[in-house]
Amino acid sequence: MRILLAEDEKELSNALVAILKHNNYSVDAVYDGADALDYGLSENYDVLILDIMMPKMSGLEALEKLRKQGVQTPVLMLTAKTEIEDRIAGLDMGADDYLGKPFAMGELLARVRAMTRRKSEFTSNLIESGNITLNKENFELSNGKSSLRLGNKEFQMLEMLISNPKRLISTEQFMERIWGYDSEAEINVVWVYISYLRKKLASLDANVKIKAVRGVGYTLEECE
Repeated sequence: MRILLAEDEKELSNALVAILKHNNYSVDAVYDGADALDYGLSENYDVLILDIMMPKMSGLEALEKLRKQGVQTPVLMLTAKTEIEDRIAGLDMGADDYLGKPFAMGELLARVRAMTRRKSEFTSNLIESGNITLNKENFELSNGKSSLRLGNKEFQMLEMLISNPKRLISTEQFMERIWGYDSEAEINVVWVYISYLRKKLASLDANVKIKAVRGVGYTLEECE
C-alpha cells in the first residue's frame, strides 16, 4: 500500500516515514503543497496525508485542486489542535479524516487503516486471475488448495498485474508505484521481484504466468 506524506516539518516527516515503512507501507515524502498536488495527481497512492500549513500551497488548497481534478484518493489532514475552522473546511472540501497535532503514532496508523478499510468496503478483498486468488488484506496467494504469503513489494506488483489484465506495465511504472519517485533502488530490482513471483506462481501450479515484452513491460496471461 502506497502513501503520499506532505509535511514540511522535516523531523516529523522523517519520523512518520520511518513508522509507516516499519508497518509495511511504501511512502513518498514531500515538503510543500505544490509537490503534494503534483504527486497526488498521479493517482499512484492509496492514501494521501496532507499537513494544512505548508509553503507554496496549503494542504487545503492542494486538496481542493485534487478533488476538482477528480482525484478520489482518501485524504487524512494533519491540523493544529486549535484549527477548528480548517478542519471543517477540509472536510467540506472532501477530506476523509483529520488528525490534530500533536498525535500518537498509533492513532495515525489506526486512522490510515480505517480509511483503507472504508475504501475496501466498495471492492472485494479478493482478486482473481486464472486459478489463483490474491487476498489484499493478508497478502495471501492461493490456488484453492494451498497458499503462501507474499512480501509487501511482491504483493503490490502482483496486485498491479492482476488488476490490469492484458495491460503491459512498464518497469518504470513498477518503480514509481512501489519504490517511489525518489527511490535509490536500481531498476533491476523489478526483474528480481518478477523472478520471485514467477517461482511462487509455479509453486502453486498457477495457470497464469508473467510474460515479458522486451523494452515494453510485463503482463499476466493465462498459460497456453
